[in-house]
Order: sequence, then structure tokens, then C-alpha cells
Amino acid sequence: MSRYTGPKIRIIRRLGELPALTTKKVKNNYPPGREWSTNEELSEYAIRLQEKQKIRFNYGINEKQLRRYVKKAKKSRGSTGSYLLNLLEMRLDNIVLRAGLAPTIAASRQLVSHKHIEVNNKIVNIPSFQCSIGDTIHVKKSNKSRQLIDLNSRRDTTKFFPKYLEVNKDNMGARVVKTMDKQDVNLTINELLVVEFYSRKG
Repeated sequence: MSRYTGPKIRIIRRLGELPALTTKKVKNNYPPGREWSTNEELSEYAIRLQEKQKIRFNYGINEKQLRRYVKKAKKSRGSTGSYLLNLLEMRLDNIVLRAGLAPTIAASRQLVSHKHIEVNNKIVNIPSFQCSIGDTIHVKKSNKSRQLIDLNSRRDTTKFFPKYLEVNKDNMGARVVKTMDKQDVNLTINELLVVEFYSRKG
């Protein structure tokens, strides 16, 4: 399954707030295709599916990528759900977003793909690149790159900076300083339901 490229507001109306997907606000809180909200009770499968979709759209990944992340998280020691979130939060495109260098995950992925971002003073153009504690991420020192980031930073990015990042706005960069905590995730999500979704599918 490829990445979704359709209307983002429809996704938010269906799944709830997804901070990384779009900066637009939803006027109507009911799902698309309905003129009013209902108290329809979702099945357990539907709830797990909904949580899975929230992660997919918020982090801008496809089905194959998420399945691979869950599989890797299951092999880790400790909480599978926490490790899954850590893998997603440490993606380079997400770090660029959380550092305030891009307004959305799609814009962040584009910055990385177009070689505007450096990790430890080396250009990395792979959005899924896994950052680690001690890594420094900053904008390439070129007028084009810095002007582009400056334009992004002037947009309404009211996201809070996660504690695992030490952000330097003047230098247009950030440093990963600690392990991620659940409180750092700018998304209301039950990650265990996502793990369950794939466990039940086999």
C-alpha cells in the first residue's frame, strides 16, 4: 500500500488530530460522508485498525514500512509498543519535523530527499534514516537550503519540542540528547493496539 496523497482533512475527520499530517484545522468533527456525529460503537478490529492508520498517516509511512517496524519492535527487549514509537520518532524526517524545520511530515521528507539536511556534517537523503543519541541534525550550509528552512520556520508550527531533542533555532539544527519517552510523542495513540493488529493478522 502506497502513501496517501488525497485530501488530508478527510483523514483527520476520520481518525482525529494528526499533528504531522497537516497544519489545517478541522471545522467538522464527524467522519466524511456523515452530516452529524453518531454514537456508533466500533468493533475491536475497527479500533485497532484506526490506531494503526493514525500511526501510518502521522509518520507518513506505508503499510509495508509499518509492518517492518512492528516486526523489528517485537524482537526487541522491553516494551514492544515503546520500541515501535522510538523507531518512528527517530526517523530523520520526523526529527526534522519535530525540530521545527518543516511544517508537516511530507515537507520534512522532501527536505531530506532533496539533500537539504545533514546528519553529523554529512548529507543524508534517506527519510527513514534512524537517528541515535548524540547525532546532530542541521540544515546544509547553502543559501538555498537556509532560505527554504527560514520560510518553513515562519509558518505556524505550534508543536512542542520533544525533550529528547536539543534544538538550536539560530543554527537551524538539533541534537538527539536522550531516549524518547511516551510524553514526547505529539500524537494521541495506543501503540499496543497497533502491535495487536499485526499480531492477530499473523
